[in-house]
Amino acid sequence: MSDWDTVTKIGSKARGGASQRETVLRGNSALNAAKRTGASIITEKKYAVGNAAKGSGSGIGQFHTKVDRSVDIVKPKTVGKDVGEAIMKGRQAFQPTKTQVQLAKECDMTPQQVAQYESGNAAPNQDHLRKMERALNINLRGSNIGSPREPKGKKPEAKPAAKSAAKPAAKK
Repeated sequence: MSDWDTVTKIGSKARGGASQRETVLRGNSALNAAKRTGASIITEKKYAVGNAAKGSGSGIGQFHTKVDRSVDIVKPKTVGKDVGEAIMKGRQAFQPTKTQVQLAKECDMTPQQVAQYESGNAAPNQDHLRKMERALNINLRGSNIGSPREPKGKKPEAKPAAKSAAKPAAKK
């Protein structure tokens, strides 16, 4: 073949013309029209839309990010056996003994959730723990788990304020 037989193409049609571009379809009518023409359709879920995008770049919480990045199995946090035993003892301290159903009703929870907390398998929820602390009048959070709660309004008697030294009278 010589140079006389080859053809040089210049312009938009040089590489076989334009191919179809990806477009985002909004609405059912556009989707149905694309289906009728036989176009390939891909559906993707949008993540981090609206307020979710503000917290972190990916829109996923810290725990889920930790799970994604780790190779090992990550065990979710639980309240622990000591909290479960404290709840059980707190219920039994009442006369007559409070049942799980009664405690659940007081705390706006289900009896299954109370049972999970007592077994120590529940994920810690600060709202639930706070409600159970108030209902049972014991501490379920912090270093003194199981100890009686101090009434919020009554504090130990404050010491009287120190008297200020009287200033000597100015001489005239």
